[in-house]
Amino acid sequence: MADSSYQASSLSAEEAARLPGLTVLDFGVDWCPHCQAAQGPIASALIDSGITRIQVEDGKGRPLGRSFGVKLWPTLVFLKDGQEVGRVVRPVDPGPVVEVVKRLV
Repeated sequence: MADSSYQASSLSAEEAARLPGLTVLDFGVDWCPHCQAAQGPIASALIDSGITRIQVEDGKGRPLGRSFGVKLWPTLVFLKDGQEVGRVVRPVDPGPVVEVVKRLV
């Protein structure tokens, strides 16, 4: 199991919409077994991609996750210049993440 470091974020949806370049918002929580299991596959898929990864602690009352319609953890929302261009929910292997990365870079 890879280390997870989901952090409470003050990033708003408006600020996310202004993020430059390629970014992935990784929504989850440290105690989630699905999130823990996905850390390795996510990290290996993103290595050397140039995509900035922001791990966002999600949950009840967390507006950023609600603004992106996050229902399951982990959910990866890929942004290009602040606009959603891809999404992967609960990856269990790098494949689905790699597919999005290849399309974007």
